[in-house]
Amino acid sequence: MLKAVVLIGGPQKGTRFRPLSFEVPKPLFPVAGVPMIQHHIEACTKVPNMKEILLIGFYQPNEALSRFLVSAQQEFKIPIRYLQEYAALGTGGGIYHFRDQILSGNPEAFFVLNADVCSEFPLGEMLSFHRQLGNPDSFLMLGTTANRKQSLNYGCIVANTETHEVLHYVEKPSTFVSELINCGIYLFTPAIFHHIGAVFQRNQQELLLGACLGEESTNGWQRAEAIRLEQDVFTALAGQGRLFAYKTEGFWSQIKSAGSAIYASRLYLSCYSQCHPERLAQNQPGGPTIRGNVYIHPAASVDASAVDHTCVLNSIVGWDSTIGRWARVEGTPSDPNPNDPYAKIDSETLFRDGRLTPSITILGCNVTIPAEVVILNSIVLPHKELSRSFKNQIIL
Repeated sequence: MLKAVVLIGGPQKGTRFRPLSFEVPKPLFPVAGVPMIQHHIEACTKVPNMKEILLIGFYQPNEALSRFLVSAQQEFKIPIRYLQEYAALGTGGGIYHFRDQILSGNPEAFFVLNADVCSEFPLGEMLSFHRQLGNPDSFLMLGTTANRKQSLNYGCIVANTETHEVLHYVEKPSTFVSELINCGIYLFTPAIFHHIGAVFQRNQQELLLGACLGEESTNGWQRAEAIRLEQDVFTALAGQGRLFAYKTEGFWSQIKSAGSAIYASRLYLSCYSQCHPERLAQNQPGGPTIRGNVYIHPAASVDASAVDHTCVLNSIVGWDSTIGRWARVEGTPSDPNPNDPYAKIDSETLFRDGRLTPSITILGCNVTIPAEVVILNSIVLPHKELSRSFKNQIIL
């Protein structure tokens, strides 16, 4: 039997998603019409013999999360539970803290997926590849190709081209290491907890020694249980014949910001014609003209003349917002270079040289834009009624 774990983080993360994350936890932000982590859950449920999906994070259980869990369990007919960390424990600390829950029922292996990625999630292929290795205690990470410059923003994998063993792993190196990068999607056997446990013991010893000497912990964390898979586990495992890389040729992207969520939506929408054609809007008599892959929320009513008057481009508009006639709401997309097949979305910073970086425009919930106004590359917090045009502004 198999299990899956989705690491959803917590409220101290997702700051680049503000003001959207004020209204809904980042893992539930809609991407291509469904909550971000629903794509992960759908992929997990397609793996044969998948018995349970666990969400691990440090969000307080809230109404939105509870409602999602109930509806997801009903839709996918599989147990889905949320396990709340008492604090941010890192990508390895969370699964170590809840290892008894993960190992309950004796799964032969379990997937671990970071919530803030979009992917074709080739989980079945990873499972087949892992079984072909013939080593039941080996571990697998999903990798993809980035260009040389952007690879520095990710975990870099040096792997044997024939055996696929990970020989060297560096998280966000300062100089070029490899174009093969870590996708944040893993397949582990229960043996991984032996290696995470060794890090936990080392952290405990460092904390005790540091306390005796009046020093802070060397890893910068204040809890022995705060463990990072990437820096603390993979770096040590590389070259030991236990960690392997499976390279995907399918799409993959991080979702660190609202701009990358628009790009991720486009990637998923392009797949819907094959996997979810019912989610794509179709041209209907008397309805609006549909151009390209479009998702329309069931609660939305789109007039047949929707292409007239107002223009909204590269923007996210919050619920219950109003945009007047002849208004223009536009942002600058942060898409990867279309001429580079290995380009990824750049990690965006909100400010550069003291100025707001041109990016997509975000209107929070209950924002009113009057007629004949232009809002360009701006972020508008919820419950604002604007009276004029704005460019490159954060409107508080």
